[in-house]
Amino acid sequence: MFLRRLPKFDFHAPASLPEALDLMAQHGSGARFIAGGTDLLLAMKKREIAPGHLVSLAGIPFLKGIGPEGRAIRIGALTTLAEIERSPLVKEQLLPLRDAVEVMASAQIRNLATIGGNLCSAVPSADTAPPLIALGASLTLLGPSGERDVPVADFFTGPKATLARSDEILTSITIPKPEPLSSGCYLKLMRRHAMDLALVGVAVCLKLDGDRVCRSARIALGAVAPTPIRVPEIEALLINKRLDEALVAEAARIAGMQCRPITDIRASLEYRCSMVEVLAKRAVMEAFRRIAG
Repeated sequence: MFLRRLPKFDFHAPASLPEALDLMAQHGSGARFIAGGTDLLLAMKKREIAPGHLVSLAGIPFLKGIGPEGRAIRIGALTTLAEIERSPLVKEQLLPLRDAVEVMASAQIRNLATIGGNLCSAVPSADTAPPLIALGASLTLLGPSGERDVPVADFFTGPKATLARSDEILTSITIPKPEPLSSGCYLKLMRRHAMDLALVGVAVCLKLDGDRVCRSARIALGAVAPTPIRVPEIEALLINKRLDEALVAEAARIAGMQCRPITDIRASLEYRCSMVEVLAKRAVMEAFRRIAG
């Protein structure tokens, strides 16, 4: 496919967050923040947008890295998907997120794409959103009037739309450290085995007690509604019950009824609903297996 050249723009490389915010204030609606650029530059080539100024966040160290922060884990918004994939801390404590980044795009794209960019693109099939919702994560946004924290579950308002204002920077993602006897899973259905958008994404996080009774459950779906969604009906069904095949099958059936997908060139509404049921059952059972094992 022929790709046009990028439209003309001025490139700015601030070294700090205040400098980045000042540049955005100077140029207003004619400017856009850029992180990895894997989505933004493609949209510019297609002439979907044509900002006159790009404000790069790549030179701001505060926006990068993964590490513990009190009783939580902080991931800088400019941390790449490849860095998350390689992180021992993510592999040990944030398995649903690790599951997600492993099946996203190609290795080359994962070396460039950032977790903040994936979230701010706000496409319904964004893979990092469901696991972060299931993990109870929140986002920190910084703007001219200061910082504010937003739960990931509340961040998305529609396809390619979020609560973030154009003059705000997503600085970090904060994820509570998992409790003992808890784990999770993310499963993705795609047309190919790699490098494809999700037709359905299901993320599950469970906490059990010593008798393997479910004490908490968070379940999120991607690519089956205008935004990633939680499914409280399933969560309520599982909590305070000992998990078995029949209970999980009933929960998965409800999941297939709660989603609101569309029919498009990649899959029909009916197929997506059916696959939500299949993947929800597998994801719950895999989360259970990871805890029990």
